[in-house]
Amino acid sequence: MTEKITRPARPTIAQIREVGQPPAVRGRKNSEHWVADVYLRKISPYLTLVLLRTSISANQVTWLMVLTGMGAAAALLIPGLPGGFLAMALGQMQMLWDCSDGEVARWRQTTSPKGVFIDRVGHYTAEGLIPIALGLRAAGFPESGWLDSPWPLIGALLAVLILYNKSLNDMVHVSRAYNNMPRLEDKAEVGEPSSGGLRKLRSLARFVPFHRAYHSVELTILAFIASVVDAAMGGLGATQFLVGALAILALVTVVGHLLAILSSSRLR
Repeated sequence: MTEKITRPARPTIAQIREVGQPPAVRGRKNSEHWVADVYLRKISPYLTLVLLRTSISANQVTWLMVLTGMGAAAALLIPGLPGGFLAMALGQMQMLWDCSDGEVARWRQTTSPKGVFIDRVGHYTAEGLIPIALGLRAAGFPESGWLDSPWPLIGALLAVLILYNKSLNDMVHVSRAYNNMPRLEDKAEVGEPSSGGLRKLRSLARFVPFHRAYHSVELTILAFIASVVDAAMGGLGATQFLVGALAILALVTVVGHLLAILSSSRLR
């Protein structure tokens, strides 16, 4: 067992950054979200500083992340701009908790498999519930007539596709573990397809990265933009277009992701 390092009870922001945001964390290709890289990692040490002055554990912070993600989905059931704005704000807050829980764990040296598991629960829960809520929103919920609309079903299908796409990465890790293979490094070259055609399609996708739209942050930002357009134009046309487009592109994303995994070195 690794001996714990004695650290001050009241760290500085610089110390939190040094311990809580090491290069191994900031350099992750898939695990570090762009909003964290752009601005949330600049904010999170201040939240972490407050959390470290309490008795809250890193896992309890992660549960706050889970609840906030659920709240983002529930906010989409509030009609109009207020619901869209609240969902977007909670989506950002979910990611802020997600930054701070790891910083708390690294500072207190309490990282654990349970923490990783709760983190996965949080992301799967949010990214499963938000599309369902978007489908209900597109149907005009809670106004009468939403039950006769096809949008709740389309939202549910979107949720299935998003969760299936997320699970493909976990399937890779499970498959490697079953075959006693080493853990994959979170680097770009690991997921590079061996097929030249797939590499070209992957390069094109970088210019229009629609496959990145299925995280809770992007979903709630898009939902807010759609709510602004709906408010300006009247009706729910923008939200309905968003749900329909996301469902079609999610199917493309799943197929592309599956082919990319099978043609890469991840299973070899």
